[in-house]
Amino acid sequence: MLVICTAVVAVVVVTLLSVLFIRNAEHNQSDQLLLLLCETGEGTLDYYFNSVEKSVKNVAAYSEKELEGLEDGQLNRHAEKLREYFDRIANKTSGVLTYYYRIDPAISQTVKGFWYTNVDGRGFTEHAVTDITLYDTEDTSRLVWFTVPKHEGKAVWQPPYQTENLDMDVISYNMPVYWRGQFVGVIGIEIDYTTVAKQVESIHLYENGYAFLTDAEGRLIYHPVFDLAEMAEEDKPAMPDGVLRDNTFTEYTFNGVKKQAVWLRLTNGMRLYVAVPEDETDGDWKKLVGNVLIASAAVLVLCAVLAWIVSKRITKPLQQLTDAAKQADQGNYDFTLDYNGKDEVGTLTRTFKNMAEHMKAHISDLSRRANVDALTSVRNKGAFTSFIEDLQKKLEEDPDAGKFAVGVFDCDDLKTVNDRYGHDKGDIYLKTACQLICKVFQHSPVFRIGGDEFATVLRNDDFDRREELTEWFAQRSVEINAAAKNQWEQVHMAMGIAVYDPEKDRTVIDTVRRADQMMYTNKRAHKSNS
Repeated sequence: MLVICTAVVAVVVVTLLSVLFIRNAEHNQSDQLLLLLCETGEGTLDYYFNSVEKSVKNVAAYSEKELEGLEDGQLNRHAEKLREYFDRIANKTSGVLTYYYRIDPAISQTVKGFWYTNVDGRGFTEHAVTDITLYDTEDTSRLVWFTVPKHEGKAVWQPPYQTENLDMDVISYNMPVYWRGQFVGVIGIEIDYTTVAKQVESIHLYENGYAFLTDAEGRLIYHPVFDLAEMAEEDKPAMPDGVLRDNTFTEYTFNGVKKQAVWLRLTNGMRLYVAVPEDETDGDWKKLVGNVLIASAAVLVLCAVLAWIVSKRITKPLQQLTDAAKQADQGNYDFTLDYNGKDEVGTLTRTFKNMAEHMKAHISDLSRRANVDALTSVRNKGAFTSFIEDLQKKLEEDPDAGKFAVGVFDCDDLKTVNDRYGHDKGDIYLKTACQLICKVFQHSPVFRIGGDEFATVLRNDDFDRREELTEWFAQRSVEINAAAKNQWEQVHMAMGIAVYDPEKDRTVIDTVRRADQMMYTNKRAHKSNS
């Protein structure tokens, strides 16, 4: 009886712990999988939208800079210059369907601007501009690409609409142009709505999971269930309760189906959602728990009849499962489960081992991503610390393996760029600096170890060519600065490279310190020469 009671208690405990662990693990897995899909889609769409925004802003800035006056002759010269510049920009921007510069008829009745289209993908051809005089430009529900930015006074992303004359569904980014405070016209780029729709449509999870896109106010931009481009604004569906919450993870009900969703904000203010029916996210763990419960019930029934036969066989694996479940509940997945029998306990053991291995792989992936700098995509300070510690261990095991050098870099004038031009320009400065380091020392790991500091460890070919690479680094800096039009596009870095010397350096950290000191010496030399 004692053996039976012990077996019953053990099976119940293991089952409850397993159910708890499996449910939590599967729930976390679903959340992280949704988030990962959303992050992947966010990166793709941000790159696409940002390239369009950057192109329009560049053209608008060039337009206001080159505009000399509002006489027809001045406007004609201005439009021709802008036409050439816009053509170069549009051909370098992916996914552009049309680009245009429309001058307000209130400014000139003869100089209208231009409109170019690339409908067949063979190149841009000029198209007749829309006759704005046929419309009431005070009505922002018509000619939204022109009237909305005119009345808003700022750059605007427009939700899907059908572009005039082309009979195509598009999304556009439009920016007003001013001369001495007076509205002149609108510069814009239209992208094919189906291109954006395909990007979002490619994101799906399980059988009925999908992604959708809204603007900053929560109005739908794309949804696989609705043909938004063909719907009037007043007919478009409202967001269900729960969709527009601030929490990244949210739940809501749509068409009677309870959904689990994750959303992220794109850089242009839009929101990307990835949603999946809750019963699909629960399905796997419920099936797994059902199998566990069935197996446990079978074990309990058999224990009453066969306890005296299997007690010795079952005691050890049950104890292992109990210990493993407790370790897993505390976050430790490095345990041993060596029982591989073909009975219910064996099924439970293998199931538990599979879940533990899956969680370990997931945690390992999260850990890897935690070691990457979000801005520059190189490894961060934590990764640098781990790298130095590993290198130190290798030196302690084999002192003759110490043929390496440490390079430390510091970006000059980052604070000046941030204060004068804004932190977004400072980010461009940092990215350019990081790209230069990676390009020159392309066989060496590069780390961002501070706000404006980077480091690299030179070994093998890069170590042997360090003097040549140092000269090339200086040469490339000069070339980049000569080609840069703006201060934030230039690169000014102090650099120090120290070769590991066992007679000077007791540890790898000593080499890092010497490189840091050499960098500061180089930095002071820069300041004294400037």
